[in-house]
Amino acid sequence: MPNGSPAPPAHSPITETQAEELIHGICFKTGPPRLVGAELEWLVLDAEQPGQPLLPERLRAAHAAARALPLGSRVTVEPGGQLELSSPPAESLTACVDGLQADLTAVRAALLDRGLLLRGLGHDPRRPYRRLLSSPRYDAMEAYFDRTGPAGRAMMCASASVQVCVDAGHEEPGVLGYGRRWRLAHLLGAVLVAAFANSPAHEGPYAGWRCSRQGVWSDLDSRRALAPPLEAEPRAGWTRQALDTEVMCVRSYDGEPWTAPRGTTFRDWLRADGPPGLRTPTAEDLDYHLTTLFPPVRPRGHLELRMIDAQPGDDGWLVPVAVVHALFDDPEAAETAYRVTKGLTDAYGPGPAPRNPLWRSAARDALADPELRTAATACFRAAMDALPRLGASGHVQDAVGAFTERYVLGGRCPADDRARPQPPSRPQLIGKEAQQ
Repeated sequence: MPNGSPAPPAHSPITETQAEELIHGICFKTGPPRLVGAELEWLVLDAEQPGQPLLPERLRAAHAAARALPLGSRVTVEPGGQLELSSPPAESLTACVDGLQADLTAVRAALLDRGLLLRGLGHDPRRPYRRLLSSPRYDAMEAYFDRTGPAGRAMMCASASVQVCVDAGHEEPGVLGYGRRWRLAHLLGAVLVAAFANSPAHEGPYAGWRCSRQGVWSDLDSRRALAPPLEAEPRAGWTRQALDTEVMCVRSYDGEPWTAPRGTTFRDWLRADGPPGLRTPTAEDLDYHLTTLFPPVRPRGHLELRMIDAQPGDDGWLVPVAVVHALFDDPEAAETAYRVTKGLTDAYGPGPAPRNPLWRSAARDALADPELRTAATACFRAAMDALPRLGASGHVQDAVGAFTERYVLGGRCPADDRARPQPPSRPQLIGKEAQQ
């Protein structure tokens, strides 16, 4: 809180001014960039019949087996049964990667004993979507998103990502300052969508897109999944975004559904002339409201980059973690990434991510887009140069180098490996064959 004023107790009612001060204080914790972390979401599939939906009982048993392991990572479950491993904050890339690799090895072994495997894919092609988890939060979330179409259920039940977390950065301006890093996260985000696209769609509203997962996110409600205007000062812009977004649910402690009056923003709720019948919001309510916002870059003290598809292979996930770490925490690589990406929005037009033309081109065309390919090539080369300076292991450097060679330099992404083959064209008939 500013001027040394104490934060209000979590259960005490708050004013609009206090809410603004709380968001200012908790969403950007500035200081020297030091920590890195990752959250890995996985689809859980049958090892013999990966295209078949799993019975809820098998999924729950798999989750229980993973939770019973002595892991350093936190194990959580997404509404559709996706399994998530979240690393603790690590002081080096090596510590982050080694810890996650050890935990993934243990989880994969436990699941394989049950005939199951983890698959890194940005969007589950299996139908129909089934919500495994039933809770007041997810009941309210599903009802809220159903107002605007099927994208909400697809996001909840069928999407999987690699989320990379980096420190917000220094308070003062500069390459590692939090304002510059906030802007870089959004400019670089489109390049990351394109390079790591791994959710190809062959039918439906995103047919032909390499990153249909990003299409789903862009079709959620009009504000909840959008970035705030980048021209605004980060704290002020995010505070306005958070308070002017509709309340998804109001928690009840008496067993009643967590409903909220339609169209009520958190700012409306704070004001005396807000909707009748609602209790006065508390600091705890504000904190919970912030967990229901899903922008591509979410400030949670650190910056959480949420735009990267889950990656294929046993250790494909470590490439985006290493690349993001290098491009944010190595000053030379960060300067290159900022310089390369800042002109992209001018070329594609304005608008909030992920709905602006740049992000839509990244999701649809990936690195087949020549300007995104050029930007990605420069960024990945800068990351490869930075990784030795950051103490990355030879294994990590080799993985990033192999990905760059296989995909980035050729204008390809992992989704292109899963592209539906085109039927052979019918040979042209000539002569007597043409007359028959």
